Amino acid sequence: MLTVSTSAQAQTEASEASPVTANVTLTTNYKFRGQDQDVLGSNGNFKTSSVKPAIQGGFDYAHESGFYIGNWNSSVNWLDGNSFEMDVYGGYKFKAGGLDWDVGTLGYVYPGATQGNTWEIYGSGSIAGFTLKYSHTVSDDYFNWAGSKGGSGLSGRNTGYLNLGYAYEVVPKLTLKASVGYTFFASDIKDNTTAINYYDYNLGASYDFGAGLALGAYVQGANKGSAFEVTGADGKTLNPNKARFIVALTKTL
Repeated sequence: MLTVSTSAQAQTEASEASPVTANVTLTTNYKFRGQDQDVLGSNGNFKTSSVKPAIQGGFDYAHESGFYIGNWNSSVNWLDGNSFEMDVYGGYKFKAGGLDWDVGTLGYVYPGATQGNTWEIYGSGSIAGFTLKYSHTVSDDYFNWAGSKGGSGLSGRNTGYLNLGYAYEVVPKLTLKASVGYTFFASDIKDNTTAINYYDYNLGASYDFGAGLALGAYVQGANKGSAFEVTGADGKTLNPNKARFIVALTKTL
């Protein structure tokens, strides 16, 4: 599930030098839309620690016309038989009406656990540091919440996600970032599972050291955690929506 940890300045400098860029990130935790992505422990237990490191990275190609394609990957652990997430995406960026627009499509692929595979289309508009983005599920399922590949007869299609983000460079190289998102599940998921619509949040800052190196520190989490809690064989309960303090170091090439 794609997240952006690199600084905008580092990405801009790299893209001016070449249409192809690469990035690698080491992070203390990987959350997607406010939820932990490393949750499965051993012997039927769940990982409740706030520090669950992940390694992430990918490649991007941006054409001067505005079209782009890319791949992003991360270690994960929330599906049996899978420990690797691979995202593929493509889209088009352009300017109109005084705003920066971005439209595209994004696939989340989980080798060895295809029931989690999800495909979305998205669109966003940005102005004065604010970005409003909407993502819409077009695949049969949304991260296996409907269990469609297991023969449930349910569908996760039309699940949506709306996110408002803001970034502001307070001093040179130091950028404050904040966002709030809202996930609203397809009716089949809401009516037949424990999942409920919820908000997530992300508040923090990143520092650009130059030469493509950036350090970010954030608090990420979500509400409605009790609806997503799971209890392991050891009796310990994991709330994947719990707020976590996350530190991420990114190198862009």
